[in-house]
Amino acid sequence: MMCFDYLKSIIIFNRYWGSVFFCLLCLFSETVKPQNSARVLSLQDVIKMATDNSLDAVKARHRFKGSYWQYRSYKAGYLPQLSMDATVPSLNRSISPVTLPDGSDVFINRSLANSSVNASLSQNIGITGGQLFLNSGLQRIDLIRDSLVTSFSSTPISIGINQPLFGYNAFRWERRIEPLRYEEARRQYIEDRENTAIKATNYFFDLLNAQINVQISETNYSNNDTLYKIAKGRYNLGKIAENELLEMELNFLNAEASLEQNKIDYQSALFRFRSFLSLKDTLPVELSLPLETPVCSVLPQKAIEEALKNRPDALAHRRNLLEADRDLAKAKADNRFNINVFGVYGLTQTAEGFNNVYKAPLDQQQLVIGFQLPILDWGVSKGKIKMAESNRELVKTNVEQAVIDFEQEIFLKAMQYNMLAKQLEIAAKADTIAQKRYEVTKQRFLIGRIDIIPLNLAQEAKDLAKQSFINSLRNFWVSYYEMRKLTQYDFLKNKKIEADFNNL
Repeated sequence: MMCFDYLKSIIIFNRYWGSVFFCLLCLFSETVKPQNSARVLSLQDVIKMATDNSLDAVKARHRFKGSYWQYRSYKAGYLPQLSMDATVPSLNRSISPVTLPDGSDVFINRSLANSSVNASLSQNIGITGGQLFLNSGLQRIDLIRDSLVTSFSSTPISIGINQPLFGYNAFRWERRIEPLRYEEARRQYIEDRENTAIKATNYFFDLLNAQINVQISETNYSNNDTLYKIAKGRYNLGKIAENELLEMELNFLNAEASLEQNKIDYQSALFRFRSFLSLKDTLPVELSLPLETPVCSVLPQKAIEEALKNRPDALAHRRNLLEADRDLAKAKADNRFNINVFGVYGLTQTAEGFNNVYKAPLDQQQLVIGFQLPILDWGVSKGKIKMAESNRELVKTNVEQAVIDFEQEIFLKAMQYNMLAKQLEIAAKADTIAQKRYEVTKQRFLIGRIDIIPLNLAQEAKDLAKQSFINSLRNFWVSYYEMRKLTQYDFLKNKKIEADFNNL
C-alpha cells in the first residue's frame, strides 16, 4: 500500500513538473518564433506603395516641382524687384590723354579712387509692357595728389519709366500662357500618378500570376504523384495497361518539371516587383486576389467631356494655339512702326563733404523718345510673318486632328471597359465550372470509370480556365486605371481626380 502511494505521488509529481516544463517550452517557443511572416498585399496596397515610393513617383514629383518653381518665377516677375550694387572702391592710377581748353591734347598722371552704391526698385507693367523704376545712389571720388581731395555726388531719388508704345508686349502673352502651362503641369502630375498605378497593376499581376502558377503546379504535382501511385497499384493487379502507367509517370515528371520552372519564374517576377516598389527588406510577399471589383459603367460621352476638361493633352492643345498666336503677334510687331519713351525725373547734388551732399538738392530731368521704322529689309520681316502664319495653321490642323483621335480613343476605351466587366464575370464562372469538372473527373478516374485521357483534358482545362480568369481580372483592373488616367475622373465617386499639391 505504501509502495502504491509512493508510486502515485511520483506520478503526480512528474505530471505537475511535466506540465510546468511543457508550458515553459511553449512560452520559449513563442519567444524564439521567427518574426519574418509573409507580407500580405492587396492591389490597393501595392498601388499606394508605388505612388508613394517608386522611382516613377519620385520622378513625377520632381518634374512637377520644376514646373511649380517656373510658375513661381513668372509670378514673382510682376512683383517689385529691389536690387543694390556697390563699388568699394575702384582704384585707377594711370597716364591718360586729356584735351585742354585750347584744343591741344596732353598726357597727365591720374590717381583716383571711386566708390559708389546704388539701390533700385523696379516694377513691370503687365498691361502696357513697360517698366517703372525708382533709383537712389551715392558716389565718392578721392583724387590722390600731394593732398587727398574728396568730393561726393548724390542722387537721393529718381523716378523713371521705360515704355514701348506699339511694340510686342511679352507680359500680356505670359499672363495668358503661363497659368495654363502650370495647370497643365498639375494635370500631368496626376496623369503620371495614374500611369504609376497602371504599372503597379501590371507588376502586381505579373507576380500574382507567377504565384498562382506555383500553386497550380504544386497541386498538379501532388495530384499526379497520388494518381501515379494508384496507377502502379492497378498495373500490378493487371487492371490497366502499361501505356496508361507510362502516361501517368510522364504526367508526374512533367508536373515536377513545371513546378521547378514556375518557382524560378516566381523568383524573377518577385525581384522585378521589389525593384519597382523599392522594397529594401526581404520579407516574403503574398498577394491577395482583387476580387472586389468596382461596380460602375462608363458612359462614353461623359468620359469624353471629362477628358477634354481634365487631361493635360487638352490643355497642351490650347497652350500650343496660344503660343502660335504669340509668335505671329511678335513677328507682326517687329515689322511695324514702334516708339519707345524713356523719362526720368529726380534730385541730385554734389559737395566736398558728406554732410552737405544731401542738402538743397537740385532737380534733374531726362526725356528720350526714340522710334523705329523698318524701311527696307528685302522681305525678311514679311518672310517671318508668313512663317508664323503657316506655323499657326499647322498647329491648328494638328490640334483638330489630335482632338478627333483623342475622342475616338476615349470612346473605344470606355466601351472596352464596360465589355471587360462582363468578360470577367464569364471567366469567373468558367473557372468555377472547370474546377468542379476536374474534381468530378478525378473521382471517376479513381473508381475506374474512365481512363487517363479525360482526366488529362480536365486538368488542362482547369489550368487554362484559372489562367484565363487571372488574365481577365488583370485586363479589367488595367482598363479601370486607364480610364482614370485618360479622363482624370473618378467614376465611382463621380468627381474629378485631385492631388494634394500643398504637400509637394
